[in-house]
Amino acid sequence: MGMYDHNQMEIPDSFMALYLAPGRLKPNATREVVTGRYELCEDLANHLHEYALAQHHDAGLPQDEVLRRCHRGLLAGPSGVSEPEAGWIVRRLAELAAWGAAGLTETG
Repeated sequence: MGMYDHNQMEIPDSFMALYLAPGRLKPNATREVVTGRYELCEDLANHLHEYALAQHHDAGLPQDEVLRRCHRGLLAGPSGVSEPEAGWIVRRLAELAAWGAAGLTETG
């Protein structure tokens, strides 16, 4: 009987694309590494969600400014994410906040 991975999670194509070299079909990292990075990035997007909403509603910042600040913070601080991952996190954050494509051209 073959082994079944009970923790096999569905990783969005948009995230998998971060690990594909141009013209390649296979990721440049193991499934375990990509899954771990995805979990980290998804968690960061979810943690930033409440903060982003508060910055927009309570502080009155425009959506694109909130996203730009989150992106800069991910790149400047000890977040442990790469620049492409930071861009994905901000796009995911915009999706979670139902903000559409606001400000995404400058954040990756």
